[in-house]
Amino acid sequence: MKLYNSAASPFVRKVNAVAIHHGIELERVATNPHESPEELLRDNPLSKVPCLVTDDGVALPDSPLICEYLDSIGTNDKLIPDHGTPRWKALRVAAIADGMMDAAVFRRGQQAFDQADEGRKRLVGRAKAAVERGLAALEAEDPNTPLTIGSVGAVCALGYLDFRFPDEGWRKAHPKLAAWYEKTVQLKPFAETMPKG
Repeated sequence: MKLYNSAASPFVRKVNAVAIHHGIELERVATNPHESPEELLRDNPLSKVPCLVTDDGVALPDSPLICEYLDSIGTNDKLIPDHGTPRWKALRVAAIADGMMDAAVFRRGQQAFDQADEGRKRLVGRAKAAVERGLAALEAEDPNTPLTIGSVGAVCALGYLDFRFPDEGWRKAHPKLAAWYEKTVQLKPFAETMPKG
C-alpha cells in the first residue's frame, strides 16, 4: 500500500500511528500537496495528504477514511469500536481532535500572510478559539480509557500544537490532559511519528 506522506502533517501522523499500531507496512511517498504533484492529483484530485492507495488500487483520500480502512484490516486491538457507546465516544473525540488539527493547520498557513489584516485576524482568532475549546473538551474526557481512534487523534493534535505553537503552552490550563499526553505519547505509534520538518 502506498501512502502520500508529509512529515509535518498531523493527519498523516494519525494514519501512520494507526498503521504502526497494527503492524501494517506502508510505502511512504514524500509529497508536498501545496505543489499539487501530478502523481498525487491522479489519486486524490483534492491535492491533500494523506492519501492511501490500497493494494487493489483504491485511493482513499482522507485520514478518517484511511484510519477506518487500516483498522478494518489490522489484527491488533481495534481502535474504532464496533458499536454502542464506546464507538460513538471514540468517534466524538476523533472528530474534536480532527477539528483542532484543521484549525491549527489553518493558523499555521495564515502565518505567511499580512497579520495586520482585520479580516484575517478574526479568522485566525476563531481558529485559535476552536483549538482552545477543543482542549477544554479533551480535558473533560476520562483519561483511563483504552487506546481508540479518538485518543490517537488527540495525541496527534496535541503534538502538532507543541510542534507549531510551542510558546502557547496548553498544558498549564489542562493538567489532566497534559499528564495523559505525557504518558500516551511514549507509546510506539506516537514515539515513532513525532512531527518534524
